[in-house]
Amino acid sequence: MQLFAHLFEDLLLFVYHCFDRVVIHGYLSGLCRPEQAVYFFRDVGGERVISKEVLSRRTQQYQAWVEAYARNHQITIEWAEKGVRKEDYLRPELRHMERKNQHGVYFILKSMEQGNTFRSSVPKYPTPDPNYRILAKQRSRFTHYYFYIRDEVLGAIVMRVASFFPFQTTYYLNGHNFIENELHRENVSFRKNDNAFLAVADSQALQSAADRFRPELIRKRLQYWTLLLGPKFSKRERGAMNLGRFYALSQVEYSRNFIFKRNFPIHKIFERSCEIGLWRMTSSKISEVFGTRLTKKMKGKLYTTLEQIEHGHHVFRAYCRNAFLKQYEKFSTFLRNELCSNNLSDFGLKKSLGNLDAVREKFLEITDRFAAFQAQCLNVHVDFPLLQRLALPIQVGKGKFPGIKIHDTRMIRLLEILLHTGTKLAGWRTQQIHEAVLQTYDLSPENYGLNQLRYDLRKLKAHGLLQRDGKRYAYRLTEKGNQVALLFVLFHKRLCGPLANSLFHHRPDPKHAPQSKLEAAYHKADTAISEIVQLLAA
Repeated sequence: MQLFAHLFEDLLLFVYHCFDRVVIHGYLSGLCRPEQAVYFFRDVGGERVISKEVLSRRTQQYQAWVEAYARNHQITIEWAEKGVRKEDYLRPELRHMERKNQHGVYFILKSMEQGNTFRSSVPKYPTPDPNYRILAKQRSRFTHYYFYIRDEVLGAIVMRVASFFPFQTTYYLNGHNFIENELHRENVSFRKNDNAFLAVADSQALQSAADRFRPELIRKRLQYWTLLLGPKFSKRERGAMNLGRFYALSQVEYSRNFIFKRNFPIHKIFERSCEIGLWRMTSSKISEVFGTRLTKKMKGKLYTTLEQIEHGHHVFRAYCRNAFLKQYEKFSTFLRNELCSNNLSDFGLKKSLGNLDAVREKFLEITDRFAAFQAQCLNVHVDFPLLQRLALPIQVGKGKFPGIKIHDTRMIRLLEILLHTGTKLAGWRTQQIHEAVLQTYDLSPENYGLNQLRYDLRKLKAHGLLQRDGKRYAYRLTEKGNQVALLFVLFHKRLCGPLANSLFHHRPDPKHAPQSKLEAAYHKADTAISEIVQLLAA
């Protein structure tokens, strides 16, 4: 990340990183399994028969309480409309609460959704106990309540409560809402649009507020709202068994945000980053960025894509297992790298809310590596003296090695393979590189033999572009090698390739008078490229 910030330091206004969307599940630990539910109803509640009516009674009691709570506090409660985004629909209600500087529940939505519950059924065959019922887990469709809350600490949050036993809860938080509250409390002026800070008087105060988004604080506020809005249990029921909730991280989004001074460079940077990401972020590079190993048993996704969310709004995504990195631009001066995970075990992390700090550190490392990879690819300049030095023969000890020409097809192929696959910590052996070249370019061993590859590797090593891993015959590109390889390959793919393909298999007639400005510009560019190639070949 330091390289990215240093590369664009004259264009950047400030940089900050924080949690964005966080989804947390709340489980009643003492009522998750069927045998626990049987103990609760029979031994604690004194129910001889755990029938459907007993289960539905708890549901009816809670639903009646919610209706009474909304009526007593004059809170609107209605069914959610299909196809309408809930946050957009209720944004005016939230703005009304903010203008009055009030905190609490400001709206309740009802929605029919799938959820976990228990099913009570009579045994197929008679049993000695006529009151015996089979209690089993099942997923069914039933009413869920969405409580829209403006919390005095966490800001705007949403709490979803299932109306069927065992009343699982889900909490939707956003780190930007918490930061907004903290900046207001410290009297730091800022400008915020949706979930992005576009300007702030003190960037260090902004980052400090983001770092205070801690699990202890979150758990305290969730417990408060769960006790207030969740299902009710008597004092005797709470004393008889553990009815506390276990809070587990279900979805976590961590963002690194770059705010530019002006809007003119951001689109070009994003466009170039997407192009490099789609071309260079192969499976090996994705695994390196995410910090995972590639194995045949690996499950999940592993690819990059460019999606168009809406007209003119594109998002670059790199998928790895159940997580993905995405990059997008918005509000003209805002560029965001965001990591989203739906299964923390992919990173060797536990899902308990108490591990939120470990999640922050891990995700920060991954977004750092992603920003560093992009900065390394963007920090490539056409250095003609370097190309001229590479084209000259070089003396290493008693051996003399020929130069590397930019129009050498064999060397271009090798450099592209090393860029794509030479990212392992211990490097790649000669046989692995040879197989990759043959497979990628559909060559036969007769056209490109192992001895030819060894000769090319020695030439790259002599020019300081390649290094061995100790005494092993395993190779990887040096820092200089990465820069030269990117320059060579980008030059061919971005410049020589399109121009050569546009010649329509014949040279244009120099005596032909162009009939349009576009055609005249093309012939001018073609002549300039021909002169560059002649200079490089010389």
